[in-house]
Amino acid sequence: MAIFKGKLRPYWQLIKSLQTGLLLTTGLAGYMSARCPVTNWTTVLGLSASLFLAISGSTVLNMWYDRDIDARMQRTCQRPLPGGLVSPMEALRLGLVLSAAGVGWALALDRLYGLVVLAGLFLDVGIYTIWLKRRTPWSIVWGGVSGGMPILAGRALGNGGIDWIGALLALAVLFWIPTHIMTFSMRYFDDYRNAGVPTFPVVYGFQITRLVITLSSLAAALSIGFALVGIGMTWGYLRLLAVLSAGLLLLAVISLARPSERVVFGLFKFASLYMLSSMMLLILAAL
Repeated sequence: MAIFKGKLRPYWQLIKSLQTGLLLTTGLAGYMSARCPVTNWTTVLGLSASLFLAISGSTVLNMWYDRDIDARMQRTCQRPLPGGLVSPMEALRLGLVLSAAGVGWALALDRLYGLVVLAGLFLDVGIYTIWLKRRTPWSIVWGGVSGGMPILAGRALGNGGIDWIGALLALAVLFWIPTHIMTFSMRYFDDYRNAGVPTFPVVYGFQITRLVITLSSLAAALSIGFALVGIGMTWGYLRLLAVLSAGLLLLAVISLARPSERVVFGLFKFASLYMLSSMMLLILAAL
């Protein structure tokens, strides 16, 4: 068993389980915002499995393509690919198999749902990682669009189409992405600069980046707030969301007015908690 776990661990690290789990949660929340999960449990299982495979596959492909960048960064040089625990060909095969299985399963469940999942994978790997990430800091916009595809796909599967609520939920994820990613790129500024990755802090400086984070945090809170009102969420849940949104905005404003590494990292941590908590509110309201 220990040998098996030792061999499995590098492959598990390739899928970035925490990131994959958060995106999977957004997909489930999108579906449950339109359909009761108890009476549609078989579809929930299919959605969970197909999204897990597709998101994992795209993450592995990103890790495969960015292995040279990871090797130049102190934070990532011990990842399975630059660390030599997994060969590039093994990672490529794994990423392709997982991606094909996830998209194929999604298309089998529902054509529109499958097309949205496919679009998310293409935007993430093809547009964000391969085309734009090494060229411009604005690649984060397309990374955010791809990050919003799981919740849009889940909503489309449950609702039978793409509606304004699904679009707002996807926008909420899109606007949340800068808060999550830019705080991280500020914390590891030297790593990204030395690797030649044009992040917002590297290209525009910290103060402009903090302003973008504050504005995007406000936009994310408004988007998800209007979406949940449109869904018809009760005031009890909305009050909890208001408290979470206030915390996110407060940290963003503090990081702009009184910047420090501690505040920036606190905002990074809280941004993840904010998105996860918001999705859990959606899920709980549907039960």
